[in-house]
Amino acid sequence: MLLAVPFHPLSTDCPTDLPLDLIRLPAGFSISVYSDKVPNARGMVLSDSGTLFVGSHQAGKVYAVRDLDGDGCAEEVQTLASGYDGAVGLDLHDGDLYFSNYSRIWRIDDVEDHIYRTPDPVLVTDQLPADKHHGWKFIRFGPDGKLYVPQGAPCNICDPGDPYASIMRMNPDGSGLEIVARGIRNTVGFDWHPITGELWFTDNGRDWAGNDRPPDELNRVSAAPQHFGYPYLHGADFLDPEFGVGHSVDEFTHPAQELGPHVAALGMRFYTGSQFPAEYKNQIFIAEHGSWNRDTPLGARVMLVRLAADNTTCISYEVFAEGWQRGDGSRWGRPVDVQVAHDGSLFVSDDLAGAIYRISYTPPN
Repeated sequence: MLLAVPFHPLSTDCPTDLPLDLIRLPAGFSISVYSDKVPNARGMVLSDSGTLFVGSHQAGKVYAVRDLDGDGCAEEVQTLASGYDGAVGLDLHDGDLYFSNYSRIWRIDDVEDHIYRTPDPVLVTDQLPADKHHGWKFIRFGPDGKLYVPQGAPCNICDPGDPYASIMRMNPDGSGLEIVARGIRNTVGFDWHPITGELWFTDNGRDWAGNDRPPDELNRVSAAPQHFGYPYLHGADFLDPEFGVGHSVDEFTHPAQELGPHVAALGMRFYTGSQFPAEYKNQIFIAEHGSWNRDTPLGARVMLVRLAADNTTCISYEVFAEGWQRGDGSRWGRPVDVQVAHDGSLFVSDDLAGAIYRISYTPPN
């Protein structure tokens, strides 16, 4: 049963038992807990007034996380909706909160006027595939006012045809669904370049092809429609041993940047704030959830991809924040999404610890 949930806020004690001292950051940066009371925290979107809306996956909930006194610690975590399995992605449009639920997209109208007693969500569409394998959906509204919705491949490696392995878009009322990019195994994060307006997205590479291949990918949509290779080509040059037969690497759009193998690259954002040093402006932060089928675990970190002055060429892929994975490969946290805060700090969600972190920068004296 799908429920709207009345007001039962949870108190949040920002002093935490989470081992933040293990997190390593560049000089001048620090990390704090914004809230550790957000079970299975996944996708995030921040309202103009400062409410951080958070979706979940296994928890099947949509949360409103609020710092009411401006001290950098969220005192309130309110459940807005419950019973929506796979509610990973969410975004705001004209004051309404849209969120995903496998084959459905829902909307909570005038959400910030109803934080404490949420109305029943309105169904926007139920016309998406219901597969649960890669069926959870990160969603975002683009600069064109349309809602972008991915549909992952319902498998590790297969050739399922449209609309699978694609990014689609629709009008805010659910009409006009169309594919804008193909050959995408499973994207759980995308954003638009703040200058060029081009769509960039992460993509998870196939499993069981070796510890060190294929890579995950960061891709750039420069024309529509483009095909980014899956299931025929992985990364820039790894033709699939089954589906790549008879194909050439030149048939497909190559990644803007190859990422680590099996790192489960999820949420990504261009940094548009002004708190961090100038060299971070319009660069890309990526949350890597971490590998599950690699002999030596890799990931559970936040990466930084730097772009050249042309805003299209990637010039480096480097660790920004790490330490959620211990030396023995075990993990106490797994980053999922990143979101630039109004003050220019960076929110990071963690579905394992059930937490939202805030990474800040303090200039040297």
